[in-house]
Amino acid sequence: MKLNHSTLRRLLPLFLMFLVLFEVSAYVSMAPRLQAGFFELYVLGPNKTPSAYYPNNSPLIEAGTSLSWYLGVSNRMGTLQLVDIRVKLGNSTINPPNDTMGYASSAPLVLDFKQFMVNNETWQFPFLWQVLNFTTSQGGSSPILRLRIGNATFVLTNTPICTSSSSCQFRFIFELWTWNVDQNDFQIGWWNGDQHRIAWLQVWFTVTPGAH
Repeated sequence: MKLNHSTLRRLLPLFLMFLVLFEVSAYVSMAPRLQAGFFELYVLGPNKTPSAYYPNNSPLIEAGTSLSWYLGVSNRMGTLQLVDIRVKLGNSTINPPNDTMGYASSAPLVLDFKQFMVNNETWQFPFLWQVLNFTTSQGGSSPILRLRIGNATFVLTNTPICTSSSSCQFRFIFELWTWNVDQNDFQIGWWNGDQHRIAWLQVWFTVTPGAH
């Protein structure tokens, strides 16, 4: 079919529009996409797997029993980072971290681990612990809990209240904190632009006053 000049003039703007759309689509599909930075936080059992955290697969912990876990974090932020893994002790009533609001848990801090990490580095280390002593008052509270983590002993006098005098359920809460250069301080989680992200884990266990 032969096109006259009038038809060509009408079709030319339409052709140019489709050409621009094609070039934009090709650029978007071929251009490298920026990846949002993130961290990975994890806790493994004694075999470095996400299983068999407790002896005989029972979370009931007796005084003197040694447990071996592994804490790990991977830096996928694209830059050097100073990270801080904070270990807190909570029970069933205390609030865990808030993912929506970006708040840390109010559970008592036991200890923390700090490390500089380059991009794409994974930092994994053993977390060895045992309950040395646990007592409850007549009202069912737990005024003293003695823990050994690594070679250090921690006496917690502000242990969260228990709901039973015969046993008490606890949880280790592991929070990932990072250094904020602008604030010159640590912050829970990290920022990607205007998005605040946090990473945390918890592992439950139960102790009894009558454990040997």
